[in-house]
Amino acid sequence: MKKKHYFGRTVDFILCAVFAAAFLLPTVVTITNSFMSESEINANYGAVFSSGAGGYVSKSVNLKLIPDKVVFTQYIRGLVESPDYLLKFWNSVFLVLPIVAGQMAVASVAAYGFTRWRGKARSFLFFFYVILMLMPYQVTLVPNYLVSDWLHILNTSWAIILPGAFAPFSVFLLTKFMRRIPYALIEAAKIDGASEWQIFTRICIPQCRSALYSIAILVFIDYWNMVEQPLVLLSDADKQPLSVFLSNINQGEIGLAFAMATVYMLPSLLLFLHGEEALVEGIAHQGSVKG
Repeated sequence: MKKKHYFGRTVDFILCAVFAAAFLLPTVVTITNSFMSESEINANYGAVFSSGAGGYVSKSVNLKLIPDKVVFTQYIRGLVESPDYLLKFWNSVFLVLPIVAGQMAVASVAAYGFTRWRGKARSFLFFFYVILMLMPYQVTLVPNYLVSDWLHILNTSWAIILPGAFAPFSVFLLTKFMRRIPYALIEAAKIDGASEWQIFTRICIPQCRSALYSIAILVFIDYWNMVEQPLVLLSDADKQPLSVFLSNINQGEIGLAFAMATVYMLPSLLLFLHGEEALVEGIAHQGSVKG
């Protein structure tokens, strides 16, 4: 039995290692190739980019993880010599951070309302929120465009921030988490004379820290990679984020594309690594009351 147990664990470990390597390979290739020279990149992958759209690659492609010579030319070009990339990066920051803060604020109040409200219409309204959450943003893109046009905020940051701040996903996730707080704890606070605001700020919010952190990570990654919304709602290219601008790098700047993609990945990657435990706990709804 022990041999079968160890054999099964070994097989599971090997399979997990293979899948992990497969998932991490594109990220590793992007990071390592960003430190290669343009000539080395063209020598390794030139056949892919010279074949054209839908073309057949007749030459072999050399998948290389370690550069022959580490260079920082692409980063200097992208961050120092060409200010467009740095400008687009800060466009992404100033669009995404208000959306994250707005969703957390709206979700906190709405989730507390869904948790404390005992009316008959609560289930119907929460079900309506779930339906909105299931709709892809491509479905709501046209209504958002029409509403933004009516509010005269088209081609401004508000056309991206306002729909993002009121997205229903955070409300759904935080409501499910907040309902796990023992009602006896809230009743005890009410007996002690706590107001609704005190219950909300001193009991519910501290118990939902992991959920709030997971929401912040998921919302940040989602909107950090948005493309369709700024393309439709921001006609001025100078106001669009780097996620849109990365697609405009031409075939003669493959090394620059690797470098800027690496820069663009860093905030999401660092945020995920910093809050991985809170993210897992928040999604799994495994929060507990601490005495």
